[in-house]
Amino acid sequence: MDFTLTEEQRAFQSTARHFARDEMMPHARDWDENEVFPVEALRKAAALGFGGIYVKDDVGGSDLTRLDAALIFEELAQGCTSTAAYISIHNMVAWMIDTYGSAALRAKFLPKLCSMEHFASYCLTEPGAGSDAASLTTKARRDGDTYVLDGAKAFISGGGVSDVYAVMARTGKGGPKGISCILVEKGTPGLSFGAREKKLGWKSQPTAMVMFENCRVPVSNLVGSEGQGFRIAMAGLDGGRLNIGACSIGGAQFSLDRTVEYMKERKQFGTRIADFQALQFRIADYATEIDAARLLLHRAAVAVGDHESGATMLAAKAKRLATDTGFDVVNGCLQLHGGYGYLRDHPIERVLRDVRVHQILEGTNEIMRVIISRTMLGN
Repeated sequence: MDFTLTEEQRAFQSTARHFARDEMMPHARDWDENEVFPVEALRKAAALGFGGIYVKDDVGGSDLTRLDAALIFEELAQGCTSTAAYISIHNMVAWMIDTYGSAALRAKFLPKLCSMEHFASYCLTEPGAGSDAASLTTKARRDGDTYVLDGAKAFISGGGVSDVYAVMARTGKGGPKGISCILVEKGTPGLSFGAREKKLGWKSQPTAMVMFENCRVPVSNLVGSEGQGFRIAMAGLDGGRLNIGACSIGGAQFSLDRTVEYMKERKQFGTRIADFQALQFRIADYATEIDAARLLLHRAAVAVGDHESGATMLAAKAKRLATDTGFDVVNGCLQLHGGYGYLRDHPIERVLRDVRVHQILEGTNEIMRVIISRTMLGN
């Protein structure tokens, strides 16, 4: 159990930290206020290898580990939590194609995804199928050498701007074994999008319904085999949960660092608020909780990367703890700023709005508890 980062890990952690501070942090407020999808910044991130973090290098990926990714996303989230989270989703789709796609699919899609010349979206959730994802109803009917898709997906990050949509659609019977993963390219006839959703946070990435009406795509766009889609989607989510947890930890660490500095400067009752023991205890608890969540997340990342038998449960534990801790710490830091924390002049309110959804997406934290308890009970 060596907790020391390698020289290579320290190097790309530092690269991500400097990129976040130089290319993301100065613009994060504008991206949030004006709902800007920062294409230029995303492509600069990709130029550093962050567009295909754990994609093989023969198609332009960085071929790093899940632990490496956790280190990177924690740093990126300190620059802009919302944008870092979109990079996570993009990476999840790229990994799914790299791991399960044919050689032809890998060659066709991954070079442009790794460079972020093209952007990707993950399409699982539907208006009537959220936590019960296996009940999805979007259909893909085989017609010669094409699939014909009909249905709709909800809450899709990148909806309307992404170039590639990894769609979980029903090609067979009911339940998870009847679901397949099919890539749909932007511009395909029959593919359309709803209006951009108005959200509490995550405003630097557009979210919209993705709709299919007699939408024909080549059978060659099937990822893996028919009936394998739900398994592919869940495998993608194991990694996505780690990344979202890392984004929560990054947002919490950013907020705590700023709060410590604020406490040293802010005076009430003739003394710095940093000198009040009750508040000292608060930040001591926050620092401890962040470290505990980070350690569990890193342990889970190793398990997922090494395909350990308990990896899915560990990823669920890490996601639940990291995202709950992240929100609680950011909320507490806002409280320690008093009225100033509630103002948009200070970034903590933005981080609070961004990390809140982490407790909902990639599987709600209630579903994380279901995964953990069912595994423990053998259900």
